[in-house]
Amino acid sequence: MDSPFLAVLAAIASFFIITIIFSFIYIVCRIAKNPRRVLANRRRTRPIRSNSLTSIPESQLFDPSLNKIEMVDLVKATRDFSPDLIVGDGSFGYVYKAHLGSGVTVAVKKLGADAFQGYREFKAEMETLGRIRHDNIVKFFGYCATGSDRILIYEFIEKGSLDHWLYDTSSTGDASAERFPLSWRTRVNIIKGVAKGLAFMHNLDKPIIHRDIKASNVLLDADFEAHIADFGLARSIESSHSHVSTQVAGTMGYMPPEYFHGATTVTVMADVYSFGILMFEVATSRRPNLPIKDENGKEIRLVEWGTRMVLQNQEMKLLDVHISKDDLNTNEVSEFLKIAMLCTKEIPKLRPSMNDIVKLFEIQDETTI
Repeated sequence: MDSPFLAVLAAIASFFIITIIFSFIYIVCRIAKNPRRVLANRRRTRPIRSNSLTSIPESQLFDPSLNKIEMVDLVKATRDFSPDLIVGDGSFGYVYKAHLGSGVTVAVKKLGADAFQGYREFKAEMETLGRIRHDNIVKFFGYCATGSDRILIYEFIEKGSLDHWLYDTSSTGDASAERFPLSWRTRVNIIKGVAKGLAFMHNLDKPIIHRDIKASNVLLDADFEAHIADFGLARSIESSHSHVSTQVAGTMGYMPPEYFHGATTVTVMADVYSFGILMFEVATSRRPNLPIKDENGKEIRLVEWGTRMVLQNQEMKLLDVHISKDDLNTNEVSEFLKIAMLCTKEIPKLRPSMNDIVKLFEIQDETTI
């Protein structure tokens, strides 16, 4: 057999062998792809996890006894969520002043569409604020949940937050509203209102820990009565005044020291500490998250400075310089700040309960009459 003929046979044989090999590889690849497609299809048909705002029926998410307000009514009340009606903002979203068809003026708190943390706060407020009523806690009127929109509706509190009045901030709310330094009597009355609201929460059958007591979360009505607001970090607790948390919650300057020592069990005493910080803040009009320079130029925290001044019997030097001296009583100021010191004890069990604090204020009232 001549060489050219053998060469042709070899070429034909090689072609068939290569064709068979490629065909085998193609078939193997097709088979390998099928399981992935099936898996992909399975993944696409799995139930969406609960972090999706639209995956779970509302009946499973919200207490059916809560008042649901329709989106069409809110759109009308807020003029389609007009920026002109914004009276507050935060990580949650924006707060709008609105007038419902019933004539009631409300605060409409709208969750940002991409704020998953805000959604968790929404749930927390629904599960806590939605089931309680007290004169010193902001009233919850209802909610709206449509598609990815999550909205909470509260009573509108005329004077805005305590933070605005302590620091004369007017970037939100009614900038044209008259602002003036709060008198000592008004400041004490505000603190008493916060104490009563917290005492109520802490003594429910299922106690509620607010976990973010601060000046911006205290709203003031037309008579400067205090209303605790923003329950986005609040938790109801099953056992005796404790809640296991996997993360630190609150605002720097107000958080208790145990949070920074690795404590995972949060108790009502965390609120007590934050309340004590608020007392120092109300007396001094100084922000707890900003350092203060002592007489030696050393930077210290507000609670350290306040405690030191009280122990040195220099309470009057602590006070906001804008407070009128006309209604100041040295003994009353001293007792007020001593309560703040008790609340901010480093060891939680040494702090008084909110019920005890309310009683201390009542005793103080009796002695000053």
